[in-house]
Amino acid sequence: MSETAAVGFIGLGNIGAPMARRLVEWPGGLVVCDVVPEATAPFAEQGAVVASSPADVADRAMVISVMVRDDAQVADVLDGPRGILRTARPGTVVAIHSTVEADSPARFAAMAAAHDVHVVDAPVSGGAMGAAEGSLAFMVGGTEEAFALVEAPFALMGSLVARMGGVGAGTRAKLARNLVTFASYAAVGEAMRLAEASGVDLTLLGEVIRHSDRVTGGPGAIAIRPTAQSMAADDGLRPIFDHTRQLGEKDLSLAVMLGSNYELDMPIAREALESLHTALGFE
Repeated sequence: MSETAAVGFIGLGNIGAPMARRLVEWPGGLVVCDVVPEATAPFAEQGAVVASSPADVADRAMVISVMVRDDAQVADVLDGPRGILRTARPGTVVAIHSTVEADSPARFAAMAAAHDVHVVDAPVSGGAMGAAEGSLAFMVGGTEEAFALVEAPFALMGSLVARMGGVGAGTRAKLARNLVTFASYAAVGEAMRLAEASGVDLTLLGEVIRHSDRVTGGPGAIAIRPTAQSMAADDGLRPIFDHTRQLGEKDLSLAVMLGSNYELDMPIAREALESLHTALGFE
């Protein structure tokens, strides 16, 4: 994408606003739009153009980021009465950062294709902190042509911009990534109940968890295989993962036993004990 062309951003919420602030630096300028007029004021003060509608954004920019709440809002921004497709020029790229249903990006892409407009699904990981620091991870689904047009502006907002595959691949990756996050939260909740029942200082335990995850990489440390299928007998990772499995099954068994001492229900620990070998690639 030419750096002399403006970029657009629609949806200036908790994550959208700090993302868009990184684009104020874009040489071609920034066009912003939000249903809450107060959200656009700080951008106007920094020299961004404030658009009256998504259609107005598309009249001024050919790469447009959309960070709204859900599928319905994305559909309205894209194809509503004042939507992007009312004015978008051929070759425009619409990047959907919202986490939507898995099948929605393909549907949105089909809508846009009738107007010779590209859609990429580009959800992000890193939260408001990553958005403010410009260190988000972008998971992009779309054609190579469309990816080439969004890569440079995305690089201002994130330190990892990865094309996961065709349209929809970004969203599928985000749902898988968030499974790790929220399943881990559930496990932490169970661990905290166990620790509290057995007299452990929860504040200090939290410090230990965060510290060790920074050192080891946390749950993502095992996401280094190119397949989720069972390991071959000659896989070089097999001895390492087998050692991890043995340690994990021992420690999970001990946690379940400790929970039983306090009459705690430990469904996540029991399920982890049952499925750890499969998760690590063992039949």
